This record gives sequence, C-alpha cells and structure tokens, in this order.
Amino acid sequence: MNIIVLAGGLSPERDVSLSGGTMAVNALLARGHRALLLDLFYGTKDTPAEAFQKAAPLPPYTVPETAPDLAAIRASRAGGLSSKIGAGVLPLCRAADIVYLALHGDDGENGKLQAFFDLMDVRYTGSPSIGCALAMHKWTSKHILNGAGILTPRGVLLTGKNPSSDALSAIGLPCVVKPCSGGSSLGISIAHSEQEREAALAEAFRYEDEVLVEEYIHGKELSCGILGGKALPLIEIIPRGSFYDYAHKYQAGWTKEITPARLEAARTAEIQQAALNAYDALQLAVYARVDFVLDEAGKAYCLEANTLPGMTPTSLLPQEAAAAGIDYPALCESIVTLSMRKYQ
Repeated sequence: MNIIVLAGGLSPERDVSLSGGTMAVNALLARGHRALLLDLFYGTKDTPAEAFQKAAPLPPYTVPETAPDLAAIRASRAGGLSSKIGAGVLPLCRAADIVYLALHGDDGENGKLQAFFDLMDVRYTGSPSIGCALAMHKWTSKHILNGAGILTPRGVLLTGKNPSSDALSAIGLPCVVKPCSGGSSLGISIAHSEQEREAALAEAFRYEDEVLVEEYIHGKELSCGILGGKALPLIEIIPRGSFYDYAHKYQAGWTKEITPARLEAARTAEIQQAALNAYDALQLAVYARVDFVLDEAGKAYCLEANTLPGMTPTSLLPQEAAAAGIDYPALCESIVTLSMRKYQ
C-alpha cells in the first residue's frame, strides 16, 4: 500500500511525533509498503507521484530533552493550506491508501484533523474524531470515566489565571497541576506547597487557558495498551526522578519499565478490564493506551487515555506489544490493518 505517515505539526510534542513517525516509516517499508514521512506543518511541493517515488528508509530522529521552539518553527514557513497545515498535504493524503497518524498534541489528537479527513474522504489510522475529542479534554473524559464506574483522582477545572481559593482548597496538597488537553507531561507539575502550586499554575497556563488540578495519588504507575479491542500486558513505570515528565518519557535510561508489571494475576486482569471499559466509554477504536496509578490501598485510579500513544524508542505501547509477542513492524502493520477495516 501507499502510506503517508503524517507527523510533526505545530504541537509542543512535535519532536516526539517526528521520532515515532520516522520509526513507523521504516517499519512499514520493512513490511513491504511504500511509506513516506510528511510533516503536517511544512507540507511538500511534490506531487503524489513524485513523493511516493522518494519513499526510502530514514535515519533515526532523537527527541531533545526540551520541547521545540514553536514560534521559530511557525515563522520559518511562508504560505500553506492553513496556519497549521502545509501546502501539498491534502493531495498526498487523499492519494494514499491510508494515512498513518503519528501526530501528538492538538494537531492530531483533539479530533479536528480526523473530522477534516472524514469530510475530505481521507482514510486514517486510529480512533474517530469523537473519541479523540472526548479523550483529549481531560475534564470531559474524567466525567465520562466516572459515569462508567471508573475511578479517577478528584479534580477541579480552572479557566482563569486567578482561580478560586475554595476550589483549590477542596483538592488540597500535594496536588497535580496539568494543562487540560496536553500530552507528554508538558506543563505538568506536582505541587507540595501553596508557593509550588502557584508556580505550577503559571507554568500550566503557559500552554492552555484551561488547567486541571487533581489530588496527588502516590503509588505504582502503570499503563495498559489496547490493540484491536484486546488489552496488552501491563507495563510498570519507575522514573529516575520525581515523576514521569517529558524528559523521563523520551530520554533513554531516565526511566525503568517492567513488562509485564509486577502484579498478581487478579489485579492485572482488573486493571486491564478497567482500561477496556475506558476505551469503550470514550468511543475509541483500533488502539490506545490507558494510564493508571495503583495506590497503597490497592485502588487503581485512571489518569487518562491516549488515542495516539507514543511510538518512539522509549515509548510504552511498543514495549507492551513486544511482551505480547508483537514486534514494532508487526505493531505498525496491525494498526494499519485494523484501521483499514473501518472503511470496509
């Protein structure tokens, strides 16, 4: 098949996307497809015929320790289909048999691009627009998950830079402060004092106008990948530092991961079922990853669902798939095959 691997964009997770997208291209080429990396923001001047003739293996793309300078990237491009979509993107995507979405952040995970592709008759991998929108907005997904009987940390949504002290007092300290629709732990902080909380709020509001403050749950960090409606083995996450932030996610050696997680079989099955329930409640499809923290009392709290899980060399989903006997090229192939079934 002719496959466009769509990556990059203007998200703070741009580098993560390019790393996973590069690996996906090489994996799909190894499986016999004609795969091509396309940057959503920069686009291309090539026609579809010219572009696919250039399909070839790519060198590895390393994720830096810090997020990219989006202002500089935005200023480096003139023109394009829109402020976020580069020239030539739509013709190439329409010409492909399917678009493999390797994007992260707003550009690819909030459902807008999926809805646009639906209108343009572009086939793409992963969840539909409704599922992406519900999962991306953490406050909305929290209510849906709670309604489905899935435990989540207590939280409050702040929509202004001068939040009510009563709302924050209800959550208490320590607390987790995070952008409501962000990913890769960008803008997330754990605050242990009012001073730290004030700084954390200022940092989170740099990324978005909506910020979620949640009670801090101390415990074992776990994640459950889902592929084709089936739960993969749980992975246990042990960051070297205080918590699983951006650097710990994408710098080799910064985090220890154990797959399968060190849990008894009954508890493992319980969390896998909770992940599947979250997947269904949020109307997801093809694949996803659902994150949990298991507290010292044995309660599993669902933190969020990821509709386009990371696929970099240090990402969790490929490790979980490998534990189930699915190597990286086979995982990418499965994502494409399962996604094509949506259009049959």
